[in-house]
Amino acid sequence: MKNLSKLFIASSLVVIASCEPDFDNPVEDFVVTSGDADFSKYVALGNSLTSGFTDNALFISAQENSYPNMLATQFAMAGGGSFTQPLMPDEIGGFSDLGVAGRLTLQLINGSLAPVPTPAQSPLTPASGSSFGNMGVPGAKSYHLVAPGYGNPAGIGSTANPYFVRFASSPSTSVLADAASQQPSFFTLWIGNNDVLSYATGGGVGVNQMAANNTDPTTYGGSDISHPAVVAGSIQMILEKLVNEGGAKGAIANIPSITDIPFFTTVPYAPLNPSNPSFGSMIPALNAQFGQLNAVFDYLGASNRKVVFHTDAASPVVIQDETLADLSTAIRDVLMSQGMDAGTATILGMTYGQSRQATEEDLLVFTSQTIIGQVNMDRVAQLVGMGVPQEQAAQLSVNGITYPLQDQWVLIPSEKQAVIDATNAYNTAIAQLADDYNLALVNANGAMQSLSSAWGITYFGNNYNTTFVSGGAFSLDAVHLTAKGYAIVTNYFVDAINSKYRSNLRKVNPNNYPGVLIP
Repeated sequence: MKNLSKLFIASSLVVIASCEPDFDNPVEDFVVTSGDADFSKYVALGNSLTSGFTDNALFISAQENSYPNMLATQFAMAGGGSFTQPLMPDEIGGFSDLGVAGRLTLQLINGSLAPVPTPAQSPLTPASGSSFGNMGVPGAKSYHLVAPGYGNPAGIGSTANPYFVRFASSPSTSVLADAASQQPSFFTLWIGNNDVLSYATGGGVGVNQMAANNTDPTTYGGSDISHPAVVAGSIQMILEKLVNEGGAKGAIANIPSITDIPFFTTVPYAPLNPSNPSFGSMIPALNAQFGQLNAVFDYLGASNRKVVFHTDAASPVVIQDETLADLSTAIRDVLMSQGMDAGTATILGMTYGQSRQATEEDLLVFTSQTIIGQVNMDRVAQLVGMGVPQEQAAQLSVNGITYPLQDQWVLIPSEKQAVIDATNAYNTAIAQLADDYNLALVNANGAMQSLSSAWGITYFGNNYNTTFVSGGAFSLDAVHLTAKGYAIVTNYFVDAINSKYRSNLRKVNPNNYPGVLIP
């Protein structure tokens, strides 16, 4: 069966950069002052959002369009000094020797434009220079910034991050130590996103350490939700070092609403369109096939789990929901009582014991569009190993139709709520820390609310929102921003800094920066 959820992007989605000036007054008529801040030595700490990561990679032009680099340009008008970044060796990104692919580009696949990774061209090599102002490390969680050895080449694959390996001053240092050694007069900090994002993008397969009340990050898996005390404690360690010991002033950003990014809003819960000949022609047979199972659900008092595909409207996918009571054994027993052989009844019970069709409360992850409607060959092999004939095994293994989408492809309501609860807890702690250390607080969460609203954010006639590609703010990975999106972030930092430190830094015009490249 062909992919039932193709990505269509028309040429009309091209965003044309505005020719309007940044402000009504020319630059030479506007005197920029630093107010109570000192921008002479600026250091930015954070993760991929700080580094300039875009289109699922880090590369030179993306780093040049990072929000810290944009901020540094504005700081320079108010006494700011030089700002250096650990630039990647090329315009592709990734690491050829570590199996990390380069940037996504739009390519024509089966008649439609789709994001395709570019093979990396360069191996992991040390960055040229030292004492970098942009200390953003893609993939870093809050506690990683304070962890010694996070840049140790020997720890790649376990305790170290190759992006920090590139520019760490020594194998034993930490991101915080290298930042503090530069004695910054001003810093920005945006961290904590990955402490909940990796759980969300993984469909909730990790452990919610907040619910488990586990505050030991050494026991965490890569897709876990960090306990708020771990996030707050890590941030406090950074602020103690930079503010109380180093005397720096700065700005700290809170965490945006993860579930509002295009990674969770692009693929609909009901993507199975009857007009698609690969699916529509099969609907009568599918409904007949599920008829006996649906009668079992009715008998067991679980009518909400019935599977019905529509001939006149798009149908929801079938998903696995681990919060449902497991009816595997009950389904098997009822089917066997109706004369079905034990092997088939067991397989059907095992397959649909915790399944249901998706609802609008479920969030399908962006990458699910690549597998919905496809035959799951791993599942086929499993069924063949259980004695099911190859053809029948294939019929029972169509992702989202006859084989429920597994946990990693869907964020169910309980998992979504866990993400929201953690984000709220992090933001409460960040707001308190900003107040305790007398820092500017950047409302990145509010920015996401505005971007995801019906009206979005408008600059000089150009509207930006969270719609994939055409919204202008998000890149091809549906998680990270375009240069236009990072310009919007820069303006939120400028507003917060100006308000806190009585400076009058200029904003940047997002229209003057690149968006998604349409071939």
